Amino acid sequence: MPGLLRGIARTAVIEGTATTVSNRVSRRQGQRWAAQQPPPTQQAAPPPPPPAPPASPPPSGDADRLTALKQLGELRTQGVLTDDEFNAEKARILAS
Repeated sequence: MPGLLRGIARTAVIEGTATTVSNRVSRRQGQRWAAQQPPPTQQAAPPPPPPAPPASPPPSGDADRLTALKQLGELRTQGVLTDDEFNAEKARILAS
């Protein structure tokens, strides 16, 4: 029986040591990986879109209105104007 207890005690000590070493290695590896990757707060955010240009008076004449509508459509396509802003400006151009 004393030999059996000695064997169990030795196994417990070896297992405890192996667990401690394994945890230490895992912790060190995690710290190395964390040091290699920048924190999420340091990643650059995309720049904000440019401000919408100020509204200009509508041009006179059909050719000028057509040009203004094309430019307005391009601004909406680029994301500078929202659909509501686009519709308001389009109505203003067509009303003049």
